[in-house]
Amino acid sequence: MTRTEYRWLLPSAMADPELPGDQGGHSRRTVRDWIVDITAFLCAAGIGLLAAATIEADRTTSDGVLFVDCLIGAAACCALWVRRRWPVGLAVGLILVSTVEPVAAGAMLVALFSVAVHRPFRPVAAIGVLALVTAPVQPYLRPDPNSSLIESTVIGVLMSLLVLSWGMVVRSRRQLVVTLRERARRAETEAGLRAEQAQRLAREAIAREMHDVLAHRLTLLSVHAGALEFRPDAPPAEVARAAGVIRDSAHEALQDLREIIGVLRSPGESDGDRPTPTLATLDALIAESRLAGMKVTLDNDITDPTAAPAATGRTVYRIAQEGLTNARKHAPGAEVTVTVTGGPGDGLTVEVRNPAPTEPFEQVPGSGQGLIGLTERATLAGGRLDHGPAADGGFGIRAWLPWSP
Repeated sequence: MTRTEYRWLLPSAMADPELPGDQGGHSRRTVRDWIVDITAFLCAAGIGLLAAATIEADRTTSDGVLFVDCLIGAAACCALWVRRRWPVGLAVGLILVSTVEPVAAGAMLVALFSVAVHRPFRPVAAIGVLALVTAPVQPYLRPDPNSSLIESTVIGVLMSLLVLSWGMVVRSRRQLVVTLRERARRAETEAGLRAEQAQRLAREAIAREMHDVLAHRLTLLSVHAGALEFRPDAPPAEVARAAGVIRDSAHEALQDLREIIGVLRSPGESDGDRPTPTLATLDALIAESRLAGMKVTLDNDITDPTAAPAATGRTVYRIAQEGLTNARKHAPGAEVTVTVTGGPGDGLTVEVRNPAPTEPFEQVPGSGQGLIGLTERATLAGGRLDHGPAADGGFGIRAWLPWSP
């Protein structure tokens, strides 16, 4: 149910919550408001006519007084059309008028109801006290020949209390509906924010994964393509080996990219059959780097890499991969040391260190996003990561990860 489609079924204060009646706002009447206002006018006029008939039956009342009573009663009923804009002022005025004009009693009751619906308890209580205090005045000044002063006073007090109570119940129900609607709107907004946050986190995870997967391959392409460019007189065997590394790296990069795109298009239905990187596949990464011409030393103290949690092993693999990629870009020819230690209860510690380059080389541009992504990945896994230059001019990455699924 939308607010626009069913607005005519609601009171104006609920159909247009931007202009609440309690704040003195005034909104256009809905169809329901018109029906209620016409009904209230007719009820007030009906009570006024009954009072006028009672006055007319009293032979002691002159025709002039009856005519004035009818005019004042009609004016009081017509004044009800402004009860939504000035409920307090109208109620006070009609209470005072009804003390001397019995025909205004119906309009006064409708005004009391409006105050109880549209205003908070404090002004309603003050007006209610005024109505109760003035209840005996009208039967005293204009006594009803068919009832005593006490009877008329009790009836007036009970009618005022009944109308005020009814109005406060209606107000409480409206406030409950408005509160529930606000809660629903807030919950919808929060759900939208959570969805946006989830999408942002998913995009960050995708970007981090693409960087980790492709940077390693593309760095191999860049390094060996640069070697072929700056050493055109290299021996045929070395040129062939570099070309083979470029071909294999390009093929692997395309395979990785195809898998990532496949997961994005149909999550959980990717047809890729390549194993997920874990601690057990770290040896293959080292072998691939050695085949590409890097000097890599692996010191792995984990006796059973397959026993390591898959998520932790995958993070270790990505950290080692990024460390090798950075060493290949910024310290080509330097020997890289990869150390993995730890176990159940102690967590896993992975270090990737390389000394300063000893020979001039062609700088490969880097954005630093890889290390930022690694730090975030380690933090999300419940661990920590530190990186920075060493005292000998080299560079090191050290991370600790918990041994937990």
